[in-house]
Amino acid sequence: MVSISVAMSESQLLEGLSEADKDRLITALEFVTPFYQARTIITEQNALLFVRGVVSTLAMLRADVDSRIAALLFELPDLHPEAAKKIETLFGKEVDELVTGIRRLMKLREAALTQHEFGSGKDAAEKTAAQMETLRKMVLAMANDMRVVLIRLASRVTTLRYFAECKREDGAAQQYASETMDLYAPLANRLGVWQLKWELEDLSFRFLEPAQYKRIAKMLEEKRVERESFVVNAIARLNSELKLAGVRAEVSGRPKHIFSIWKKMKGKSVNFDELYDVRAFRVIVDDIKDCYTVLGIVHNAWAPIPKEFDDYISRPKSNGYKSLHTVVVVEDGRPLEVQIRTKEMHQFAEYGVAAHWRYKETGGSNFTAQEYDEKIAWLRQLLAWKTDVTDVVVEQEDVQREWVEKLKSATLDDRIYVLTPQARVIELPNNATPVDFAYQLHTDVGHRCRGARVDNVMVPLNTRLKNGQTVEIITLKVGSAQAGPSRDWLSPEYSASTRTRTKIRAWFNAIDQQETLANGRALIEKTLQREGKTAVNLEELARKLGFAAVDEFFLSVGKDEFSLRQVETVLRDNVVVPEELSEQAITNKSRASSVTQGAKSGVLVVGTDGLMTQLARCCKPAPPDDIVGFVTRGKGVSIHRLNCKNFGEMRNRAPERVIQTTWGDGGKDTVYPVDIYVMAQDRQGLLRDISEIFSREKINVIGVNTQSAKSQARMSFTVEISGTTQLQKALNVIREVGGVQEVRRQ
Repeated sequence: MVSISVAMSESQLLEGLSEADKDRLITALEFVTPFYQARTIITEQNALLFVRGVVSTLAMLRADVDSRIAALLFELPDLHPEAAKKIETLFGKEVDELVTGIRRLMKLREAALTQHEFGSGKDAAEKTAAQMETLRKMVLAMANDMRVVLIRLASRVTTLRYFAECKREDGAAQQYASETMDLYAPLANRLGVWQLKWELEDLSFRFLEPAQYKRIAKMLEEKRVERESFVVNAIARLNSELKLAGVRAEVSGRPKHIFSIWKKMKGKSVNFDELYDVRAFRVIVDDIKDCYTVLGIVHNAWAPIPKEFDDYISRPKSNGYKSLHTVVVVEDGRPLEVQIRTKEMHQFAEYGVAAHWRYKETGGSNFTAQEYDEKIAWLRQLLAWKTDVTDVVVEQEDVQREWVEKLKSATLDDRIYVLTPQARVIELPNNATPVDFAYQLHTDVGHRCRGARVDNVMVPLNTRLKNGQTVEIITLKVGSAQAGPSRDWLSPEYSASTRTRTKIRAWFNAIDQQETLANGRALIEKTLQREGKTAVNLEELARKLGFAAVDEFFLSVGKDEFSLRQVETVLRDNVVVPEELSEQAITNKSRASSVTQGAKSGVLVVGTDGLMTQLARCCKPAPPDDIVGFVTRGKGVSIHRLNCKNFGEMRNRAPERVIQTTWGDGGKDTVYPVDIYVMAQDRQGLLRDISEIFSREKINVIGVNTQSAKSQARMSFTVEISGTTQLQKALNVIREVGGVQEVRRQ
């Protein structure tokens, strides 16, 4: 690869600018020269040569004057802090904001290096990949003005060029190369900045695999003149054939860079001479008919290799990619790859959901995050349009200004990305606070959170975090009696995340339950003392009263859901008598009457022996609903909720068939079917989110019915629960799901 000097001439720095903008850039260059010319930056490169190299790269990309000025100035805060304070005054607020944005992105060097903390192995590799993907998104999200990302890419390619010219092979060069390959080269690829992408990859490969790089570079150089000559002749021959056939087409060579060749050799386990696409070109035509016409012309000119022909027009790839790919054998007996597509297909392949980077990075697999990718595609189109128009109308200030405004407004994510003090990237929802950050780290860190520092400054816990900030949580010691969230944190002022509020509610629910449990225990103990039964086995007592565990007994008493009169009755007579039964009703029953449990319903029917029970389908009762029985004809006792409309009608018709019932011990595996109704704003993933809640709460779903009309989703679920406490907890969580407007038990 030909080395590119960073000592660029002034004319190269000014290329493509209006006269007024040239004057501004020269003024900025004169301003920084005395501060830079005798200083070096962290890479040991001369500061002035470095920033001039960055600006020359931006000039190649036809960047606007503010971007170039910011590239000259962003090292100033490190080299001369006092001079940096004058940036806004001398060069405007926009340049100052660009410099600030670049400085924030420079923090990612440290963040990218934390990938090594995951160790080795498959799990570590997956964690590393996830971390680097988050870093790539963070770069884009942090840059409210997308020109910041372009300047950062230009900065990195300038650094690697310097390392290559100096022939540095130390650890620092390898570290920069590794970070570039993981983070910056994929970003250049995604943004469609091909001029930088291939150079970032090749330069990084040079330091990471020096022996392989030199071997392939030598093979390419040996064949370069021959290869370039052949491609020129092949294109000329094809253009002649196309002209005779009356087909309008754009034919261009597709040079392969060193890293791409190495990946192909490694992936296919082939030698250099066996690669089909070292020599390749692409043909772009007006319509689909011309694609097949060109294919015929190519196959007529050179002999095709049948197994290397792919028709992605009649059989598009799963993500919509269309093109004709063929490999032919040319005069010297070696292969030549040809791609044929329409302009629309080319546009889609370069900027649509079939964008080239998805093939290279995921092997063409299916993917999610479609909205994010569409924004990336839009930005890439914008960048391409910028390159096209500035070649022709660079002097038209209105066009230049329009492009800059569009680029500034290109926001790519509705999430924010902040750093831990160890430079680990944490992804949070928009408007997140330090409380959200603490609970995202770990539930225990959230519970023990008592303060926060943002960029080393103490801030209130309701501070809205911004992209790129470093957040440190101040916590109480583990096991501290004062640990625990504030109820204020449940308000949107302190927590933007549903996940955060769910964890806070869970804390207070647990506290409330412990208080209720203690209160219930105290009431039972007082009752035992009053009755002189302090030696009673509490577990046995709870079982007789229909509870599976003594804590359930205490909770029911503490919530005032179970009357102490029933406890007193059992202690005195060793018989469970529901409070609803009057003395006359008790007298009418035999004193020796038995209490029988339904086979599956866990229902106790007073005054009967071995009577079959079944839960009514109309109201689907579940503990601890108030229930009542109705004697059916030949099907035992049907158990209804006391407020069931059907039961009310049956009672009016046949009051003598009403029988008193209460819940018994149905066993730990007993479940009861209930119906749940949900109304929500329809969206993708809604059913999945609700289903995950049922799964998390260990609730089995046995029936689902969904309907959607006018963006409104109405869902009915039949689920199996152990009791209404479990149900109510699930309903509370479902209410927090995005888009849910109403949720209730039917």
